[in-house]
Amino acid sequence: MPELADIFRAYGPAYRAKFNGKIPPQHLRVMRAIERCRTPALGGHVYTCPDCGETQYLYHSCRNRHCPKCQHENAQRWLEQQYELQLPVPYFMLTFTLPSQLRPFARSHQKLVYDALFRASAEAAQQLARDPRFVGGTLGLVGVLHTWARDLSYHPHVHYLVPAGGLAEDGHTWLPARKNFLLPVKALSKIVRAKFRDAVSKSDDFADIPTSVWERDWVVHCKPVGDGRTALKYLAPYIFRVALSNRRIVKVENDHVTFRYKANSGQTRFCTLPAEKFIHRFLQHVLPKSFVKVRYYGLFSPAHRQHLTALRAQLAARPADTPPPTTDADASLSSETLPTSTGTPTVRCPACGHVMQHQATLPPLGRAPP
Repeated sequence: MPELADIFRAYGPAYRAKFNGKIPPQHLRVMRAIERCRTPALGGHVYTCPDCGETQYLYHSCRNRHCPKCQHENAQRWLEQQYELQLPVPYFMLTFTLPSQLRPFARSHQKLVYDALFRASAEAAQQLARDPRFVGGTLGLVGVLHTWARDLSYHPHVHYLVPAGGLAEDGHTWLPARKNFLLPVKALSKIVRAKFRDAVSKSDDFADIPTSVWERDWVVHCKPVGDGRTALKYLAPYIFRVALSNRRIVKVENDHVTFRYKANSGQTRFCTLPAEKFIHRFLQHVLPKSFVKVRYYGLFSPAHRQHLTALRAQLAARPADTPPPTTDADASLSSETLPTSTGTPTVRCPACGHVMQHQATLPPLGRAPP
């Protein structure tokens, strides 16, 4: 089956030549990392089976957060950490979406816009939550930025996982939210729009934003999600992996790439794009260098961890059971055999199942594979 790395290796040189000087450096770094991932270019290890003589070459991972073959272990580790922070109360999923008219501005001002969306949405939620008509206290928010829709189109939005209640001003009392209701989304829409406008108004290109953006309602959703564990499992893979997994790529034929996705109706659909357009659509989801796409506010911020610990005890919370590791259909190797840049993994022979012996370390080649 074709992989993203195969597409980059086949069509990346022509893409870089055509748009030479116009491609952001971060995009070039991501392309190079994915092209080299688990190839001789990054070096690796040689293993042999003492029983049947089978030989295996395991090459290092690029560890780039945009690579569909990497970061599974980090996602699982993050998920386990979130279970340890969870409160034993119902949860809500709160989602803020940028209007479509803002997306051209967002593409060319990604760090400004993504930071502003995080800040404005978190502040809007906390402002309404402090109103005694709704919660009357401080929320805990775990926010995750997504920039894609299922067909890889550009669709920036932030998901927050929020416990159904807040901490009162006394710093001790838990104030539960009403059943199946956290905050009024229409009021949230107006507040986040105003706060976002204030955040980006100092940009030199602020006038490029259509005035209609500030006159329309922004899309805000808020829905109950049970104890939050299912929602966390939904969010975890997207934190350490970008929009497209290798298993969704169906074929590469006649310089076109076909991949599948699920529509909102749940039906499987297929999208076929010229290779150049496919690469562009993927790269628009590469985040600015060092950008933090998971953020913690209120009770979940580091400054409030003492309050969170006290609340867990107050609510008779017990440490959540560690979930079983999830499988990653993209990985050609399990986490047990995933080679890293340091140390050597335990590898079992694919032919007879015995533990293989490490024979040699392969140094990086220092260049991209052909």
